[in-house]
Amino acid sequence: MRQAHLRVLGIESSCDETAAAIVEGGRVIHSNVVASQIDLHAQYGGVYPELASREHVRAIYPTVEAALKNAHMNLSEIDAIAVTQGPGLAGSLVVGVNTAKAMALASGKPLIPVNHLEGHIYAAWLHKAGSKPGPEPKFPLIALLVSGGHTELVLMSDHLQYQSLGSTHDDAAGEAFDKVARLLKLGYPGGPSIQVAAVEGNPNAYEFPIAKLDQPWDFSFSGLKTAVMRQVDAYKDFATNVPVADIAASFQATVVETLFSKTMAAAEAHQAKEIIVAGGVSANRALRDAFRGQNKFKVHIPHVSLCTDNAAMIAAAAYRHLVAGESYNLDFDVLPNWSLSTSA
Repeated sequence: MRQAHLRVLGIESSCDETAAAIVEGGRVIHSNVVASQIDLHAQYGGVYPELASREHVRAIYPTVEAALKNAHMNLSEIDAIAVTQGPGLAGSLVVGVNTAKAMALASGKPLIPVNHLEGHIYAAWLHKAGSKPGPEPKFPLIALLVSGGHTELVLMSDHLQYQSLGSTHDDAAGEAFDKVARLLKLGYPGGPSIQVAAVEGNPNAYEFPIAKLDQPWDFSFSGLKTAVMRQVDAYKDFATNVPVADIAASFQATVVETLFSKTMAAAEAHQAKEIIVAGGVSANRALRDAFRGQNKFKVHIPHVSLCTDNAAMIAAAAYRHLVAGESYNLDFDVLPNWSLSTSA
């Protein structure tokens, strides 16, 4: 079979989404099924690891079966199986990895472990079957990875070639959204709830700080979170209603400015041709508008449905390893703290 038609079944279970997808040629999505646990964890204001693992066990096989059914394919028509090996919650990762190993062993298909962050990058290549594909990202490029657990700038010189330029010293952007949402008594997950609240607010109402760091491509959001907390506490001290919309809008604007300015500066400094913005926080409307409002660089941002955790992105990344001729055996284990640089 020609490389352009290689079909990969992807499995993702790194956190609280159980997902399976079938992708052809690293780009065409034939199916993409996600079983979300948001409602289960909302009562805790964050992901409860033990519950997440149990839900993955319940959902993994029905999700894989649905992915095959939706693609009108059976396992014999799949060329390889891919699974998220890390980073993520160890208990959650184990469910996906063991399922993928069992399927690979039973079917004789090659099994490809994938770095979750690498998957987010390759979401930028995807499109649904039957839809018109967009242009493929051009190298060298800067990838901004923003999610609940990671905020990182990566220089990508070619497929599978990564250089980490900087990362967060403390909270990731998504974590900051969740923590500020709890301070403002908004819903979980924090990103969408703050985005909704910010619509009615003034983004210039408060001048929250942007951390100044020795390394220009690193991030820090703990000071911003603390500044919001102090502002909220000040209103409580005077028994005054907290202006939730204004604080949400000002916080969101500060995060967006931090992410946008550092990414643009990194792209200029490293003479990148294009930019990719990926990860759960890339679904934020204000962040998307900031990058789409500039004209210095072509920016690729996956469809909103592909920003949060999904298995299509895992299959897309695995395709690149498959065509590169990399081989794997079945004795690998989960890597909860896997660095993207080890994928190169």
